Amino acid sequence: MGVAVKPNQFHVLAVDDSIIDRKLIERLLKTSSYQVTAVDSGSKALEFLGLIDEDHEQEDADIPSVSPKNLNQDIEVNLIITDYCMPEMTGYDLLRKIKESKSLKDIPVVIMSSENVPSRINRCLEEGAEEFFLKPVQMEDVSKLRPHMMRNKAKDDEPNINKRKGMEEENQSPERTRTKYNNSLEDVQLVVGDL
Repeated sequence: MGVAVKPNQFHVLAVDDSIIDRKLIERLLKTSSYQVTAVDSGSKALEFLGLIDEDHEQEDADIPSVSPKNLNQDIEVNLIITDYCMPEMTGYDLLRKIKESKSLKDIPVVIMSSENVPSRINRCLEEGAEEFFLKPVQMEDVSKLRPHMMRNKAKDDEPNINKRKGMEEENQSPERTRTKYNNSLEDVQLVVGDL
């Protein structure tokens, strides 16, 4: 499942068991200039993300962990959009596993469904879904995705900006500059005094 992502392009993982819905969301996302990886189940999404339940190696099997066998570690997923009703693992189950993961919990998740069930919508939003779209997904729905990815990207960039700013302040502090100047002045006075 190797995927080449262009440097400034957002990458969306689309999860839907219906090939028609999966192709539709994939086309809408690509039309909006997103890089898309589409899979047909929650378990394949977890496999792509490198998230597994290690039943044998962990005391608490409900806590997901990142698999060292993840072949896609170098691919950053900026958003996950998933169908709610899927066999084996629902979109809600996938959402919970992602939000329970320390390494993936900040990835925005959007749920889509053809059924307008308010209790289901509320449950997903309370569990951490950013949006809940009714199918068929429209282009105006896709346009709501970018702010979630931008907000998440800003969060990722913020510590680096602060760290860089702190380093600049440290290197350019008035005391450091004054010390360098005073040391240079003393050297000049010593040289002049020796003449």
